[in-house]
Amino acid sequence: MPPVVVLSLALSPVVYLTGRWFTAAARIVTLAALAVLWLIFGLAAQELSTTNALIYTHGAISFYFDGLSLPITVIILILSTLVTIFSGPDIRGRTGEEKYYAMLLLLTGAVIGLVSAGDLFNLWVWFEMIAISSYLLVAFYGDRAATLAACAKYLIQTATGSILVLFGIALIFAQTGSLDLRQTQVALSPLMIVAGVLFVIGFGVKIALVPTYTWLPDAYAQAPSGISALLSGIVTVSGLAALLRVLALLNAATLEWGAVLIGFGTVNIVVGNLLALRQDEVKRIFAYSSISHIGFMLLAVGIGVYAEQEIGFRGGMLHLFIHALMKSLAFLVIGAVIYIQKRDDSALRVKDLTGLAGRTPLLAVAMIVACLSLVGMPLLAGFMSKWVIFDAGLRTGSLVVVLLIIFAAINSVFSLAYYLPIINAVTQVESPPLKRNLPSAMSVPIALLTLAVIVLGIYPALLDAFVLPAAQVLTALFGG
Repeated sequence: MPPVVVLSLALSPVVYLTGRWFTAAARIVTLAALAVLWLIFGLAAQELSTTNALIYTHGAISFYFDGLSLPITVIILILSTLVTIFSGPDIRGRTGEEKYYAMLLLLTGAVIGLVSAGDLFNLWVWFEMIAISSYLLVAFYGDRAATLAACAKYLIQTATGSILVLFGIALIFAQTGSLDLRQTQVALSPLMIVAGVLFVIGFGVKIALVPTYTWLPDAYAQAPSGISALLSGIVTVSGLAALLRVLALLNAATLEWGAVLIGFGTVNIVVGNLLALRQDEVKRIFAYSSISHIGFMLLAVGIGVYAEQEIGFRGGMLHLFIHALMKSLAFLVIGAVIYIQKRDDSALRVKDLTGLAGRTPLLAVAMIVACLSLVGMPLLAGFMSKWVIFDAGLRTGSLVVVLLIIFAAINSVFSLAYYLPIINAVTQVESPPLKRNLPSAMSVPIALLTLAVIVLGIYPALLDAFVLPAAQVLTALFGG
């Protein structure tokens, strides 16, 4: 088992017990644990640079840390660290503060375990652990009826998805007698097509494929803002990595699975945009826009699978990474605004952002950068990842794919319709007085993410060390 995963699991109860004794210590122990995780990961990444994969075996359980595991591990460590720092003032004094940090650390390990699982059963186990830990984090404000309703919907839908995934795994085991993700070879048959459909639907619940997305806006809206950042940034799309792992076992039908992913991607882009357009609550706007951006990732990897080209996978992984930064930035800004306005709930509306530039220029700039980057404005990170996706589609030479790429580009511009009211509100002259000052624990993560989105828009090659290995692994898995 990878040391990072072991340490996350071992230290999660330590964080909880420490917090029960002295609440403020829970956050300190979590940050110390994350520092150790960063150190261990750095050593593993250095070793990975000289080999194709790092294999960890414990009895019959094996973990396979490769190029696809790399970017997702980096993202979850970045976001977990920033969210832990940000959450200090945000949840201080709340009931269950120690549980929050313990589950956050457990979620970090579960995501890394999912993307480095060496067999189908353990992949499912980590998939379940992500669901359980994220469910408990979404339920943090358990005294609110809306939160409990959102959690119930999240639990029911993700549990249903998990059952479907388990049925798909059972079908593959019945066909091959093996669960090894690296050695199992699955011959194409009607039964395996059924297994593939079960995987697409089951993991699709976590990925928020249309029409299985209905848990997402409620969960994002009711969770603490730091957890909304984690959900949108990496937890949701970690299911995409798992789906690609299992579909690679069925690569005799590569063309068909590529077409399925392209189809779902296109639908997600449209539906996410249309639903976001109808919203007035800021968290819900960004939640629905996540559905659209997941569509761009699906479109990109679908092109990679369909055309067996590395650039499609590169675009998908690049957008996965950059979207995590952009969307996390937006949700942390929302959380900071809720904090300085001393709001009792998270139902922040667009009008509540009015005059933000006059009160806290950092938050205004950060929100504008996040919105424009999500649209795909040149010189910001979102433009670069979408450019690679569009380039991948044009290179296929397929008229249908090219038309879908043009359609996706139009939808990207269309998203301005729901981002512009936010930008207009934060730049208004009106500036009501602050109820609380913005603490440095909140401003530092926001400033770092804002800087990252700007710098990566100018120098996207800085991510090549993480994105290219993932693209190469996926190209090899799907026979490119």
